[in-house]
Amino acid sequence: MKIELDHLKTIGRQDVAKAISEAREKGDLSENAEYHAAKDAQGMLELKINELEKKLMNVRIIDESAIDTSKVVLMTNVRLLNHKVNKEIIYKIVSEAESDIKASKISASSPIGQGLLGKKVGDKATIETPGGTMILEILEITA
Repeated sequence: MKIELDHLKTIGRQDVAKAISEAREKGDLSENAEYHAAKDAQGMLELKINELEKKLMNVRIIDESAIDTSKVVLMTNVRLLNHKVNKEIIYKIVSEAESDIKASKISASSPIGQGLLGKKVGDKATIETPGGTMILEILEITA
């Protein structure tokens, strides 16, 4: 996130300033679509920078070696049995900013994440998802 923020503050701002400058050179600003598009892009860039700065102000570094694995908490890996399809899956419970379903990282605020938090090995979680009800049995919790 820090790298992305630095990139937006330097390269991103330079690119937007260049686009605004080039659009200004094309004449009357009141009817200049390129100028208005560049100003909109600048607003979106500043919004993204602001959001990243807010997230970074609230960041808390978690020592993974000190994570309690007696129950599902943030940063634990959970091996599950999906009873609906009789298949094992492994998810890592992460913050919303880190979630990436392709990497099997699910947000603690997602329906599955919320359904698993606080559960222990052997517990079953019944979770309502857009695809229907899932029954997930917790087989193992690791850091």
